[in-house]
Amino acid sequence: MRLTSLLIAASALALAAAPADAGRKKRDIERDYYAPTVVAQPAAAPANGSIFQASMGYTPLTSGARATSVGDIITIVLVERTQATKSTSADTARNGSIGLTPPTTGIFSKLFSASDVAAGGTNSFTGKGGASQSNALSGEITVTIAAVYPNGTMMVKGEKALTLNRGDEYIQLSGLVRQADIAPDNRIASTRVADAKIIYKGKGEIANASRQGWLQRFFSAISPF
Repeated sequence: MRLTSLLIAASALALAAAPADAGRKKRDIERDYYAPTVVAQPAAAPANGSIFQASMGYTPLTSGARATSVGDIITIVLVERTQATKSTSADTARNGSIGLTPPTTGIFSKLFSASDVAAGGTNSFTGKGGASQSNALSGEITVTIAAVYPNGTMMVKGEKALTLNRGDEYIQLSGLVRQADIAPDNRIASTRVADAKIIYKGKGEIANASRQGWLQRFFSAISPF
């Protein structure tokens, strides 16, 4: 009996630890993906007597200190703002009536009255619907160039982690930028980032307080209402 209790307790601990391990591995994968790109030390220049060495990272004078190589730093200015509104309405009405005057003389005057041969009807419908959604994100995040493609497009990615009083905040960004869109101070607006993936999330007491409990989420998922 005691051995059975120990086995049950060990199984419960294993099940409780499994989700935490899975979540930790997922976070580690995300952190590795958004980790800064480190450039390896370049090889020594060959002693061929030439002053100009293209392998030493040649940069034209016209580009100044603008970031163009793998490992260079770029500041992304977050200016995301979207708004969508949709509304529909419909209003219809229909009226109809019909009436016949019964004969006032003869045998049929005894069979029908004015109320027997009069009819009327009305039909109306009114409908209205609307939806709106908006979001905004402002700030800055500095990322590194992870790859440079032959057409001059560059892949950038990075992460900013903030540890606040009662929780942690994470901002992750990745996407493609053009060299021509980078300002002389190595800044670029987030609206110029192609295929942008911007993630802003947090964890801790405040983030947990804004979520439903696991039992409430279960009943919300199966509720038909």
